Amino acid sequence: ERRAQLERALHSRVAIEQAKGVLAERYGLGLDEAFDVIRRAARSNRMKLHDLVEQIKPGRATPDEVSQLLPRV
Repeated sequence: ERRAQLERALHSRVAIEQAKGVLAERYGLGLDEAFDVIRRAARSNRMKLHDLVEQIKPGRATPDEVSQLLPRV
């Protein structure tokens, strides 16, 4: 059980870091700024953070929950 919890935590951390990197590259954000956007988007849409970061992938459109918090270019 403990091992499974640690594996889930590691997977979650990796997914968060990847999502931060995707947003940072796409929108010219710093990594802390990208995480703040993800966190605010999850909270304001009552989503779990890990559910949202699973949607932020290279080659996929930015989820609406996130894009509405980003400045229009």
